[in-house]
Amino acid sequence: MKKPADWLDSVFNFFFTRHPKSRKVEPLYKKYKELMLYGMFGLGTFIISLFTYWLFTEPFHWNILLGNALSWVFATAFAFYTNRRYVFYNHTSGVFAFFYQLGTFCVGRLITLAIEELMLGIFIGVCHFPNMLIKFIAQFVVITLNYVFSKIFVFKKD
Repeated sequence: MKKPADWLDSVFNFFFTRHPKSRKVEPLYKKYKELMLYGMFGLGTFIISLFTYWLFTEPFHWNILLGNALSWVFATAFAFYTNRRYVFYNHTSGVFAFFYQLGTFCVGRLITLAIEELMLGIFIGVCHFPNMLIKFIAQFVVITLNYVFSKIFVFKKD
């Protein structure tokens, strides 16, 4: 089975061979391929986070902070799997190294969860702004910070 990076390479190679003048952007593609993959899987994480949060807070009427924390569990599990397997290509060897990588990933995500909980608590709980609008905006802050944490601390190149 092809990995998403292979699919992405196939699409761009097809484009580059059909349009020779497009070869000028090939160095940019190679330079930003990891960021493009992070964006693709970040969109998946974004959708999972928004959907599960909506499910917990709207139809189930759970507390926004509890709903967000549970939503975080689903989004983080998906993000770790896809980031480790498809985006950053940093496969550690050994059980200790895997759990160290998982632990640093979760610590970074817990930091951004705290920031998001603070944003939701203030803007929804105190200021009474619309629930899903604030969650949507908070996700952009969280996704950006998560990329930085993952790139610098979790999936760093040795």
